[in-house]
Amino acid sequence: MKIRRALATAVALAVTTPAALLAVSPAYADTKPVTQTQEKKSKPTIKELETAVAEAKEAYEKAAKAKADALVELRKTLDELGSTHPLAVTAAAAKQAAKDADAAKTAADQAVTDAKAKLADLPEDATPEQKTAAETAVTEAEATAASAATAKAAADAKATEAVTAVGDARIAAARAYGVVDKAADDALAAKIAAEAALAQAVKEAEEEEEEEGDVCEPENDLTAEVTGLPNKLVAGTTTDFALRVTNGSDRNMDEIIAYTGVFATDKTGIKETGKFFRLQWSTKSSPKWQSADEDDYIDGLGPLKPGSHTDVKLRLTLDKATPAGNGVAFIAADFYNKDGSCGGMTDLNMYEFDVKAAGSKPGKTEDAKPSKAPKPGAGNTGTTPLGSSSGTPAQTGTGGSLAATGSSSATGSIALAGGAAVLLGAAAVFVVRRRKAGSAA
Repeated sequence: MKIRRALATAVALAVTTPAALLAVSPAYADTKPVTQTQEKKSKPTIKELETAVAEAKEAYEKAAKAKADALVELRKTLDELGSTHPLAVTAAAAKQAAKDADAAKTAADQAVTDAKAKLADLPEDATPEQKTAAETAVTEAEATAASAATAKAAADAKATEAVTAVGDARIAAARAYGVVDKAADDALAAKIAAEAALAQAVKEAEEEEEEEGDVCEPENDLTAEVTGLPNKLVAGTTTDFALRVTNGSDRNMDEIIAYTGVFATDKTGIKETGKFFRLQWSTKSSPKWQSADEDDYIDGLGPLKPGSHTDVKLRLTLDKATPAGNGVAFIAADFYNKDGSCGGMTDLNMYEFDVKAAGSKPGKTEDAKPSKAPKPGAGNTGTTPLGSSSGTPAQTGTGGSLAATGSSSATGSIALAGGAAVLLGAAAVFVVRRRKAGSAA
C-alpha cells in the first residue's frame, strides 16, 4: 500500500509541523510541546480525535461569528468617527475655533499695519496730542495682535490634539478587529490540522486491516486533468471549464469520485471557499448544475473501463467583492472496487490563477497549468512557503507520491493559513471520504 503510506506520512508531517502547531485555537492552548517522554505515550484514539475535530469545528464557528460581528462594529465605529462620535464633534469644533482664531489674528495684524501707517502719515505740524494718540493706537494694536497670536497657537494645538484623537480611535478600532480576524484564521488552521490528524489515524487503522488481507497494489493509473480554467479571472464573472478523469490502467474501476476545491487567497492568507467563490458541476448523467457540497466532492461518476474517461463540467462564479489577489483550485480523483479488491487516488494537483478586481480587464490569458502538492522531506518542514517563485512545476513519477513544485504567490498565501496542512489535509480528508463511500457500497 505504497500510496496510502506515502500520503499518511505526508499528512503526519503537515500536522506535526511547527507552522501548524503554532496556529492552534484556544481549545488547544494548554497543549504542551512534544517531548521524548510524551512521544512514548500512546497515540490518541480515533474517538478522541473525533472529539478534537468537533471541538475545533465549534471553536471555528464561534470565531467566525465573532469576526462577522466585529466587522459590523468596526464599520459602525468608523462611520461615527466621521460624523456623530463625540471625538468627531470635538474635532470639528476645535478646527472651527482654530479657523476663527486665525481670522482674528489676521485682523489684528492688519490693525497694527494700519495704526503704524497712520502714525507715519502724521503731518509735520501735528500736535503732541495727535502724535501721542497715534503712538498709543500702535501700542494697543500690537498688544491685541500678540494676544491673537497666542490665542491662535492655543486653538491650533487643540485642533491638532482633537484630530489626532480621532485618528487614534480609528487605529484602535482597526486593531481590535484585527485581533478577532486573526483568531478566526487561527481557529480555521486548527480545525484543518485536527481534521488531517483524524484522517491520518483512520488511514493508519485501515492500512493495518488491509495488510492482513490480500489487497492489490494500486497502479495509480487514474488521472484527473482540468482544461479551460484561465490563469486570470475577474471578480464578478463566471467561468466554465472541465475536468476529465481517465482510467489508464488495464483493469476496471468500479466507482470514481472527484475532488474539486477552489479557494481565494490574498496577502493575509487563504479565505473560505463560500465567502467569495461558488463552484458548480454537472455531468452527462446529471446535467443540471449542482453546487459542490461542503466537502467539495463529486460522487457517483460511475465505473470506468480500461482506457476510458468521464467528463465533469465545472462552473466557477467569483463574487464582485472578491479582493484582487490569487486563487487556487485543488483537483484530484479516486476510485475503489466494490469488492474491496483495489483502489487508489491521483496526485493532488493545484491550478493557480490571478484574481483581478471587479470591472478590470483580464488581459491576455491562457489555461492554468497544474502543479503537484509538495512532498515531505528535507528542506520542507511546513514552516517555509511551499515552492519557489519560478512557477515551474517539477516532475513526479507514478505511485501516488506527492511531488515538490514551483509556485506563485498564491501558494505562499496558503502557507500562511496552515502550510502543508491545507494541501495535504485536503488530500487526507479526500481519502477518508472515499473509504466511507466504499464501505457504503
